[in-house]
Amino acid sequence: MATATLKPAVAVAPVPVPLKAVVPWAVFGVLLFIVVLYFVGAEQGATALVSGHAVHEFVHDGRHLLGFPCH
Repeated sequence: MATATLKPAVAVAPVPVPLKAVVPWAVFGVLLFIVVLYFVGAEQGATALVSGHAVHEFVHDGRHLLGFPCH
């Protein structure tokens, strides 16, 4: 009967990611979070940027989930 043997994996050292590569993505993520938070939390209120109720109805359940009052 033949037996299978496993060779040990070669250890590969992790490559550090430079901070210059992370900063633009972090800034983008923060800006995206702020825009989404605005549309879920404040749009269709006193600071409305979009007329009508389309945005409000689109994010309505998200408002309740996050605890924002909307009606």
